[in-house]
Amino acid sequence: MSIKHEVREIGRKAKEAARKLASAEGSARTGALSALADLLESEREFVLRENARDLAAAEKNGLDRARIQRLTISEKVLGAMIQGCREVAAMPDPLGEIESLGKRPNGMLVGKMRVPLGVVAMIYESRPNATVDAGILCLKAGNATILRGGSEAFHSNQALASLMHLALEKAGLPRDAVQVLPTTDREAVKEMLKLSEYIDVVIPRGGEGLIRAVTEQATMPVLKHFKGVCHIFADDSCDLDRAVEIIHNAKTQYPSGCNALECLLVHERVAPGLLPRVAERLGRDRVVFRACERSLPLLGDKYAEPATDEDWGKEYLDLALAVKVVADMDEALEHIARYGSNHTEAILTNDHARSMRFLREADASLVVVNATTRFNDGAQLGLGAEIGISTSKLHAYGPMGVKELTSTKFVLLGEGQIRQ
Repeated sequence: MSIKHEVREIGRKAKEAARKLASAEGSARTGALSALADLLESEREFVLRENARDLAAAEKNGLDRARIQRLTISEKVLGAMIQGCREVAAMPDPLGEIESLGKRPNGMLVGKMRVPLGVVAMIYESRPNATVDAGILCLKAGNATILRGGSEAFHSNQALASLMHLALEKAGLPRDAVQVLPTTDREAVKEMLKLSEYIDVVIPRGGEGLIRAVTEQATMPVLKHFKGVCHIFADDSCDLDRAVEIIHNAKTQYPSGCNALECLLVHERVAPGLLPRVAERLGRDRVVFRACERSLPLLGDKYAEPATDEDWGKEYLDLALAVKVVADMDEALEHIARYGSNHTEAILTNDHARSMRFLREADASLVVVNATTRFNDGAQLGLGAEIGISTSKLHAYGPMGVKELTSTKFVLLGEGQIRQ
């Protein structure tokens, strides 16, 4: 069978499965999620063994540290997958809910009913945990999903897909509700992006090159999950002790995450007191600073080097941090507007008016006051899990959980009314 025919058959099966999912009882979808949690628990050795195969190949092929970190299924990551399944299973069923029901002058009742999107395709790199996140969220929302992870995670993704199929069968649902492309051939992705008659939306999640390629080739709507160039602005009223801890967490807790801090903006009045402490605290974790002329002497040459034009707006995904001293909030907001990626922006301040202004004017899917950028995550924001963080404004902005994977249709309840 040719790749073109194989991919078309996957699309056709997904469309058929989506219709069955949309009409299935919510208890069946919940049952599949609970079954998957149990399977991940009981088959943890199988999952870890298959992931180890991918990790060995990645090491052999010289994959960089950041991508290996994202590729790894640790006990902690596997535990988070299991917890995500249980949390999403416990959420209310979003489908069939009627919102904003109101009566028209002629007595008709008009409202909006929440419905699935249909078939969701997702293309992503590394992160095999994204396979489970996408599968369970789409399932809860009544969507069929077609997944294409990076070739470096092939064995991990196939293992996770096999467990999802078992869970679906246990719940009496079609196994084709979740499909992982069975090949690493890039031609399969090109063919999938032509299937607008089967696929309702595609979500690319990964590097800039991947997202641009998908956007250019897709024949269906694309929800962009773009790079995370996240900033923290330390205002001159910020608490220095708290600021150091927040900056340290945002940069070092998981540097390869899309919500990790990539650029620190510091008010000129607080820079002499804050930056030496930042250098000492983060330097112990081997963070290298790309510093502007004003911040360089404050950070010291042990950890810092002069920034270049390329350092502003760069997603390092590593232990590197751009640092710039700014005159005021106006300059900070201008810098963010120019170099940000609409992902996550944060301000550290004790001034309420300034925090409210930053919330209004910083354009990002999550704007934060006095906390780490690392909170831009579906689980942390109460969504249970996420399929990704949309930096588009249509149809969702920010972490996409169950509700963001649904749409609404108008419904009209009449009693014989006709239009005059």
